[in-house]
Amino acid sequence: MIEYRRQSRKIYYLDETWINAGHTVKKTWIDKNVVSNRQASIEGLLTGLRGPSGKRQRLIVTHIGSDKECDLIFVSKKGGDYHDEINASCFESWFQGVLQRVEPNSVIVMNNASYHSRQTERVPTMGSQKGDMQQWLREKGIPFDDSCVKAELYEKIKQHKPANISYVTDEMARQCGVTVLRLPPYHCELNPIELIWAQVKGYIACHNTTFKLPDLVTPEAWQNAIRHVVKEETKMWQLDHHIDTIIEPVIVNFNEESYSDSLLLPDVSGSDDE
Repeated sequence: MIEYRRQSRKIYYLDETWINAGHTVKKTWIDKNVVSNRQASIEGLLTGLRGPSGKRQRLIVTHIGSDKECDLIFVSKKGGDYHDEINASCFESWFQGVLQRVEPNSVIVMNNASYHSRQTERVPTMGSQKGDMQQWLREKGIPFDDSCVKAELYEKIKQHKPANISYVTDEMARQCGVTVLRLPPYHCELNPIELIWAQVKGYIACHNTTFKLPDLVTPEAWQNAIRHVVKEETKMWQLDHHIDTIIEPVIVNFNEESYSDSLLLPDVSGSDDE
């Protein structure tokens, strides 16, 4: 990332989130003079915040950088994890449109979600069906005996599988002169879009009436979020340097030049057997 910035390459950040159609603030001002629901009903008052209808309906939003035209919003039909709603086909279709809008020679930062990471060639694993292993070997023209068990087939696969995993999204980007950079696992704090999601959800919670997303994410908001992430990156680089500085002196390189047998074997010259 540091090298890309030195090269003055445009960097975009990509991510997804979801928002309930009934997303509102959980607290509101109330009149302490109203002591019961019955009194409120008689006086035509409310006893709390009334959330919008469609509480279980939600929107899934995919966004990249500050490009306001690159949003994918659709209504979820299920109540489980939103990652189940977005599949590789849906994401790749949207991503193809994104690649037509971003600057040439730019960098797109994303995580390793499954729908970002469909492999160009699916290599069987030890958990794959035996028939799938055999089919892969046949397609590669790799000989094997039909009597081979899965462990033997997998050994052949490991010997012939590609050295590096290739992803469909990475290849799509490469063909457009764009580089995909993937975040390390469990480090969402290195993606400034997380701060943008907090801003969006906070605004919606306070102004949710029709659930029409306003154009509230400004370039200034993105600049502030990116500055925050650059500081986090710098802290991690400094921490990594400090760890190396502290640990390196206590690491002993056990080779022929760095130790002798006298360091490892006790002196037995003065034993009781003499």
